[in-house]
Amino acid sequence: MISALSHLVRLSRAGFVFAREGVFALVDTRPLPLPVKTAIALARLIERPTAKDGSSRLAAALTKLGPTYVKLGQFMATRPDVVGVAIARDLESLQDKMAPFPQAQAEAAVASAFGKPLNEIYVSFGPAVAAASIAQVHKAEIEEAGARKSVAVKILRPNIERRFKVDLDAFFFAARMAENWSLEAQRLRPVEAVATLARSVAMEMDFRLEAAALSEMAENTKEDGGFRVPSVDWDRTAREVLTLEWIDGTPLNDHAALEAQGLDLPALGHKVIQSFLRHALRDGFFHADMHPGNLFVDAEGRLVAVDFGIMGRLGPKERRFLAEILFGFITRDYQRTAQVHFDAGYVPRHHSVESFAQAIRAIGEPIHNRTAEDISMAKLLMLLFEVTGLFDMRTRPELLLLQKTMVVVEGVARTLDPRLDMWSVADPVVREWIERNLGPVGKLEDVAEGAGEIGRFLGQVPSLLTRAGTLIDQFDDITRNGLVLSPETVEAIGHAEARRNRWTAAALWTIALLLAWVAWLLV
Repeated sequence: MISALSHLVRLSRAGFVFAREGVFALVDTRPLPLPVKTAIALARLIERPTAKDGSSRLAAALTKLGPTYVKLGQFMATRPDVVGVAIARDLESLQDKMAPFPQAQAEAAVASAFGKPLNEIYVSFGPAVAAASIAQVHKAEIEEAGARKSVAVKILRPNIERRFKVDLDAFFFAARMAENWSLEAQRLRPVEAVATLARSVAMEMDFRLEAAALSEMAENTKEDGGFRVPSVDWDRTAREVLTLEWIDGTPLNDHAALEAQGLDLPALGHKVIQSFLRHALRDGFFHADMHPGNLFVDAEGRLVAVDFGIMGRLGPKERRFLAEILFGFITRDYQRTAQVHFDAGYVPRHHSVESFAQAIRAIGEPIHNRTAEDISMAKLLMLLFEVTGLFDMRTRPELLLLQKTMVVVEGVARTLDPRLDMWSVADPVVREWIERNLGPVGKLEDVAEGAGEIGRFLGQVPSLLTRAGTLIDQFDDITRNGLVLSPETVEAIGHAEARRNRWTAAALWTIALLLAWVAWLLV
């Protein structure tokens, strides 16, 4: 009960900040029930007269609420199905920038992580060059083979884990209540969304995992001539500290410097798109934060990605799903695209494949009637996810992260080539994957894999039969004697029900008091 009240207090503070920043002006109240409309109308009465216009109000409110809410905003940008396309687009610009923590704290954190003085780890250690909600980066030097070498040192913010835990617990609380009270919330699965955010943040705060992601990406792309990642200094990497090769490259958004080096900007834009699709389709492992600040061009003209805190994974089924969808739109085969959704089990069987194909055609045909530079693959996927809601398609977090990354990647590529033809750029990568995996070679590999699965299943048959016999005996006991609940179980159920009723009453009283407080302020 006490924890529930503490969550309510934190969420109420967030609601107050949202109200003051004018966030509720962005809500379309027409489909909402009268009590909710009334609550939003009351909240808007305390809106600051100077609140910013447009969806940047939400970004301003999230920034005021602190690092966890900034991360929430960045994550919400991956959920256009929940927050709407316009707000998701605007949240893409949410900047995760904060003031750096003191140099002395950074140096102490490094010494503590490795259990030795700073000067035994680095030859020199400069001030912070960048600072975000979770960590900050310093430029340092190490001695290697008698020569000095520049490195980037990423250090976790002190006490940041506790701050995130408190806020994430409140998010879980709100998500559970939403699922308890709303069928639409159950379809959108906010609890799973918060769990995904929590896992993402937990992985971001363990730099050994980021180092492992870098290592895996380097292994996957070692034969890709136009793309590379920084090397990891494992000897100077710990949970709270990550040491990487320092990248002396040109930022991808510095177009003047890129042109001065004689680089072909449209070709760079194509490289960004094709690298991302190749990683997603071929490897099933992609950089999920490819904004211009994380992309550089080195002296050899190669694309270099940094900051591997947020990564996306796609299993074989999701990769096939993505390739088939893109290929279906490229070839205008909407029936095939619809069938892929059903084969993957993403759309319930009680719906019609033909009706779903009709809905997809409504998305695809207008795109094919436009010029190449007007066609947006990211927009197409956004529309596709909107339509799937009409057919009870449950949210797939890994596909939403893919779609969010595609929005960013496409935006970066279009700044380099405003006349970018997404389909012609994507076609060779998608076609190559389909020919390799769905062609004759892929079919033979599927047969071999299927034979292996059958062999593993046959090896498990004896143990499965033993378990089946045990279950039959237990079922026979239940049918003979009945299913009996112990007194302890009955008592626990009663206590749980009582707690739930007390919480519901407390929540209603808290909401009523908050509304009365707002009304008193107005008077």
